[in-house]
Amino acid sequence: MSKDKSLVIVESPAKARTISKFLGKDFVVEASIGHIRDLPSGRKEIPEKYKSEEWAYLGVNVDDEFQPVYIVPPEKKKQVTKLKALLKDAKDLYLATDEDREGEAISWHLREVLNPKVPVHRLVFHEITKEAIQSALASPRKIDEAMVRAQETRRILDRLYGYDVSQLLWKKVRPKLSAGRVQSVAVRLIVSRERERMAFHSATYSDLLATLAPAGGNPFNAAMVSYQGKRIPSGKDFDSTNGRLKDPAAFLLLDETSAKELAEKLKSVPFHVSSIDKKPFKERPKPPFTTSTLQQEANRKLGYTARKTMQVAQSLYENGYITYMRTDSTSLAKEAVQAARDLVRQEYGNEFLHPEERNYSTKVKNAQEAHEAIRPAGHPFQLPQNLRSQLNSEQFKLFDMIWKRTIACQMADASKERTTVTANAEEGVFQASGTTITFEGFLRAYVEGSDSPSDELAQQEVLLPAMSEQQTLDCRALEPKSHTTQPPARFTEASLTRTLEERGIGRPSTYASIIDTIQQRDYVFKKGQALVPSWIAFSVIRLLEEHFGPLVDYDFTAQMEDYLDEISRDEKGFLEYLKQFYLGADTGLKPLLKSKIEEIDPRVSSRFSLGFPEQGEFKEEVFVRVGRYGPFIEQGDRKASIQEDSPPDEINLENALQLLEEAAKGDEPLGYCPTTGKPVYIKSGRFGPYIQLGHPEDEEKPKNAGLLKGMSVEEVTLELALQLLSLPRELGEHPELKESIVAANGPYGPYVKCGKETRSLTAEMSPLNVTFDQAVELLSKPKTGGRGRAKKEPLKTFDTSPVTGNAVELLDGSYGPYVTDGETNASLPRDAKVEELTFEAALDLLAVRAAAGGSKKKKKKAAKKSASSTAAKKKTPAKKAATKKATTKKAAAKKKTAKKATVRKASARNVASEAAPEDDAS
Repeated sequence: MSKDKSLVIVESPAKARTISKFLGKDFVVEASIGHIRDLPSGRKEIPEKYKSEEWAYLGVNVDDEFQPVYIVPPEKKKQVTKLKALLKDAKDLYLATDEDREGEAISWHLREVLNPKVPVHRLVFHEITKEAIQSALASPRKIDEAMVRAQETRRILDRLYGYDVSQLLWKKVRPKLSAGRVQSVAVRLIVSRERERMAFHSATYSDLLATLAPAGGNPFNAAMVSYQGKRIPSGKDFDSTNGRLKDPAAFLLLDETSAKELAEKLKSVPFHVSSIDKKPFKERPKPPFTTSTLQQEANRKLGYTARKTMQVAQSLYENGYITYMRTDSTSLAKEAVQAARDLVRQEYGNEFLHPEERNYSTKVKNAQEAHEAIRPAGHPFQLPQNLRSQLNSEQFKLFDMIWKRTIACQMADASKERTTVTANAEEGVFQASGTTITFEGFLRAYVEGSDSPSDELAQQEVLLPAMSEQQTLDCRALEPKSHTTQPPARFTEASLTRTLEERGIGRPSTYASIIDTIQQRDYVFKKGQALVPSWIAFSVIRLLEEHFGPLVDYDFTAQMEDYLDEISRDEKGFLEYLKQFYLGADTGLKPLLKSKIEEIDPRVSSRFSLGFPEQGEFKEEVFVRVGRYGPFIEQGDRKASIQEDSPPDEINLENALQLLEEAAKGDEPLGYCPTTGKPVYIKSGRFGPYIQLGHPEDEEKPKNAGLLKGMSVEEVTLELALQLLSLPRELGEHPELKESIVAANGPYGPYVKCGKETRSLTAEMSPLNVTFDQAVELLSKPKTGGRGRAKKEPLKTFDTSPVTGNAVELLDGSYGPYVTDGETNASLPRDAKVEELTFEAALDLLAVRAAAGGSKKKKKKAAKKSASSTAAKKKTPAKKAATKKATTKKAAAKKKTAKKATVRKASARNVASEAAPEDDAS
């Protein structure tokens, strides 16, 4: 690099490649690959001089004005060295990291670590286009120290909260749990919703549904709304805590029998139209996307998780297709508004253009108006159909959605008309509603999704036939219809994101990592799209609510976000806030934890009463207990396991007593093994029913066997139980391999094995009766896929890996789909869709897997080195010479491998830092 060139540093290689296209030969663009400095992840990483300090585990000197201790992670040292070398030959330095707090902090750390002796400029742009880059170069600014201070304060707060509260949970609830400033509040929201569902009492009621038709017209449905002057209730008229009507005197409550009797009575009565009410109304388009609304809509329309949405959006931004994807503003630049309006004229015509420019003010708390909403990059906007060949499937879907939403925001209102027809049948009143679209307006381009199926249904066009008042209607059917009130819906990723944003909790840019974390920590699991809390989440939230209320208080968490915003605007200082939060006399986190450590009784926070049984032999109170190995039912000395994936609202007193009865039956043997004389039981555990041979008190550990897929507890006899316990069963010696063939049942299904060769059994085969000949035939066939098997055709083949030089492939393995670069294999997440996996996402998975594997290899290497040190001393001179030669050869190979590992680990750290974690939990 010559002395007359400028060095430009961005976060990611993809962003560097795109920016390089717009800069001439006078610039060198390089990536930092995310953060180059961070707090140490634990006492092991902290510099030696601080290790003896009481606060060392935090990485923050709480005794000296909360000074953070920053380190350059080992995997980033090589990149830092490279940046320093490039800077030596540069005439000036441009820091072009993202325009949010996290990006500002990365720029600040780069300046602190690189210590440049040349002029430093901060480049800020919200889209990667030639015009935006040139504009930024023409007006660079300095690093915003207030924004950096706000980011650092947030980082320190998260570290103090995450590390100290998590350690308390380890002691009082279960090891390896975590707490976080936003994470714990998000879990509380989900647990609170589940509590509402558990307290809910359903109500059943009936009404009548008539199928009516005017003469010569199409039939339509009308529901009874009143009879003899009394309204027929709907779900909202019932008290959810007891299932009764809120105002019984005002309603006519029909059960199924009375509804049938009424239907028979009215079938012979003439129907006529008593009134027709028509009301025109307009519907406005929604604002352009923010981070939060993009995540919500992608979840509703495309089925993307928040994490996937941000990954795809980041790839679109870094390749110059959309503006910056972390924003809470709905405003658009003047040029963007004009570009959208030009496209409306071009694609839809003048009649679909709103007469005036639409401007959307941001209503979200703490919004940063300086940023733009998410929109297509550039001017004019590129048409989605012209980019189909440049984008993969998931990129195209997301870009198309962003493009349509942006265009729609400048289109004319949709005009609709709502018609309500009331029909009478003596003292019975029926109503039907219809909606017609008289002018599509923005709906021609974009229709917003909905979290509620009923809301989505209500938005659809429903046409009623032409009618006039007093017109006679033909009743073609009159049927009673039964309804049951439903508990509040569980949160989905979309609705949780919306709620967090509305309450001002956390930042939209971090919601994806929060939702990931609470699932990884087993606080939440998914049932379809719904987020279901685990019993461990119930236990943790109760402990926090009862002993550390402010830490999970919604308003307190939102106020904390307000304060960070004030710091970022240089309106408030950070030190006094940290002191009050951590060291405050009465409410400070440190003294509070110290006072509570002895007070908290884990037996209380982990017990949830289900009530007292009214009948039966056992009258003691029934509880759900959360133990170190999972939740279980407890009644006196009686206990029963709860399966891990059982939603808490499904565990009521009736179900709990049934589980206790089943567990008691498990204490009664099915019979006795004729060979050993030991009792055979059928038990219920965390992962479902299983067979047990013998007692835990026996000298020999009991033998267990799981049920085969599709088996029910009811069909298990003593004979079948003994067959299951006989697995794995030997079938004989293979005629060619000369090793024993074994049939067994594994966690991924039944299979046969001979030496290292394994084959899954087909659906019609069972390990209990598969024959020797069938097993030999199976083993003679090539494997159908998976790791270590005869290679199948890959599901997808991507570009060459920058690490190994091999093509990156997506394969179907016995444990599910995985990606490989020829050296590293990485499984896809459970919610990943194979057809939507991108090359960038595949590289991220491999990078994270390689980084995780690297830490394990280090431990093994250290152990091996220690074990071989003694043997090395005993080597002869000849052996030492041979060893030296081998070591030189190994060193060269090691250097090559280390280079690959550095790239992978750097990529892994970049994946984690793209949206900095809101919560720093241990």
